[in-house]
Amino acid sequence: MLGILVFLFLIVALAGYLIGVYNGLVRVRAAVKLAWSDIDVLLVQRHDELPKLVEVCKQYMQYEAGTLERVMRARTGVDTARTSGSMSSLGSAERELRSGLTGLYAVAEKYPDLKASEPFHHLQERISGLETAIADRREVYNDAANTNNVRIASFPDALVAGLGDFPPAQLLHFEADQKADVDLKAAFSA
Repeated sequence: MLGILVFLFLIVALAGYLIGVYNGLVRVRAAVKLAWSDIDVLLVQRHDELPKLVEVCKQYMQYEAGTLERVMRARTGVDTARTSGSMSSLGSAERELRSGLTGLYAVAEKYPDLKASEPFHHLQERISGLETAIADRREVYNDAANTNNVRIASFPDALVAGLGDFPPAQLLHFEADQKADVDLKAAFSA
């Protein structure tokens, strides 16, 4: 009788442990989704601000259509990558957008009235603030993704992860030039 009670206790303890592991995996998966959601919100906000910036610039920059179109194409690329959830595509699209914005700000230097425009300054500051927030959220996302990936690869969590829907999270990588501050002084002297 005592042997049966010990056996039942071990079964209940093992079940409780496996439930705890499963719930822990659910929490780290949810943390990855939440971190991505935070980035997504900021990307959408920036996506909504860029046409306003381009419109303000159009009023002053009649002969710079190529620069403005480049920014809008890059904006579309980021939105497509964001919607697909592909971290590698997002990295490439972000590089194009950053390059386009650097070019836009450089061209804006040629237009004193635009530089003095309150809407231009406001939008430039808003987009710069969003860029900083996106960079901060990338770090949080990658930390959550790394925690998820370590958990689903570690024993015994890997056994439970293999039985459930716990895929590895893709890290959001950026090239070295994407991590560095934009050298606006160099861009404006071009």
